[in-house]
Amino acid sequence: MTGLIYPTYFPNIAHFWAVINADSIHLEVSDNYQKQSYRNRTEIYGANGKLALTVPVSYTQKNRQLYKDVKIANEEQWQLLHLKSLQSAYSMSPFFEFYIDDLMPLFEKQFDYILDFNLTCFEILTNSLQLNTQPIQTTAFEKEPIDKIDYRNLVKRNSEVKTFEPYTQVFTEKHGFIPNLSILDLLFNEGPNTELYLKKQELVLI
Repeated sequence: MTGLIYPTYFPNIAHFWAVINADSIHLEVSDNYQKQSYRNRTEIYGANGKLALTVPVSYTQKNRQLYKDVKIANEEQWQLLHLKSLQSAYSMSPFFEFYIDDLMPLFEKQFDYILDFNLTCFEILTNSLQLNTQPIQTTAFEKEPIDKIDYRNLVKRNSEVKTFEPYTQVFTEKHGFIPNLSILDLLFNEGPNTELYLKKQELVLI
């Protein structure tokens, strides 16, 4: 079974459910860029509840651009802001110190293109999870793939996923369980148990 997903910024838990439960993964890199998606956005659990972190990009809807051609607007100090947000949200989580060093290249190196950044993000996360995943990048866009399970709808911010089983989050007592956040939320809270947790879940798109 081959899964087809978009590389996104710190993908949500549903994305990594697809990665772990597929025999192989193809990354969609041949499409036109679309705004208002998880391509440049991730959601974490902050002290006040769900917090969105958005990578600023230089993009206009008037002229279509390929995903691979969209540049990051690096004049904004977004990397420093996002790192501080992660530190504030997860410094008290059980496995933050264990994984944060792996992620630091994403905040220390300047990336020019959002796709390159997301591909590096995906590689670092799969290494942190110790997944033996060798993703294949698409070379052409297929509207209706024949030989792959299409999980590309997960890139949409309005895509709904059946709630996964609750696990302990840093601010659970304040705001309750928030499902399908960035994989970082699961990784920082569950650590090496992350893969086992994902294998036990059932993904149902609503």
